[in-house]
Amino acid sequence: MPKTDFQEVLSSPVQAYQEGLAFFQGRGMVNATLRRLAADLEQHGIEYSLIGAVALNQHGYRRFTEDIDLLLSQDGLAKFQSEMVGRGYRPAFPGASKRFRSTDQNVPIEIVTTGEYPGDGRPKPVQFHQPSEFYEVIDGVRTLTLEKLIELKLASGISAPDRLKDLADVQELIRLKNLDAEFAERLDPSVRGKFLELQQAIARARDSQDPG
Repeated sequence: MPKTDFQEVLSSPVQAYQEGLAFFQGRGMVNATLRRLAADLEQHGIEYSLIGAVALNQHGYRRFTEDIDLLLSQDGLAKFQSEMVGRGYRPAFPGASKRFRSTDQNVPIEIVTTGEYPGDGRPKPVQFHQPSEFYEVIDGVRTLTLEKLIELKLASGISAPDRLKDLADVQELIRLKNLDAEFAERLDPSVRGKFLELQQAIARARDSQDPG
């Protein structure tokens, strides 16, 4: 029986819609690849943390995504390349060092490494940490904590004009989780102002809609 190719599924509106529904139900090719990837990383002793849009879903913000984003250390990336590439995973294109695909269903996997900076990639107070820090296990997968997820997305959206979606993601998390102004104290000072700006905008909108 031929294997289903994720990229071919996305090219069909009907199949893409079905895959999206399956994703939000915890099924589908992205979730299946995620569970297998997490198990493989654990088996190989590679520290990791789930970041990006799949991490948003882990924290309850339902948004479909076409890839899996991981945080690894430089040593973890080297181990992934030497021990896992060719054994269920392959480079996304010749010479790719941080972009991969699962070999069974062709699901994209993108890796960010410790020490990189979010957004425009330039040095800033917020940077990607060691994957052994700031994570929690959600549904069996090591996932970036809510505080760090928000902090990194704020730093990204503030610094890169083409990453404004990251600020929108934070706004939706604030709305979904009912985060108040005190939450800003858990974040790096460099991003607190933007968090408060987004949080206060949501609070004003709610007040204007309150019939009382």
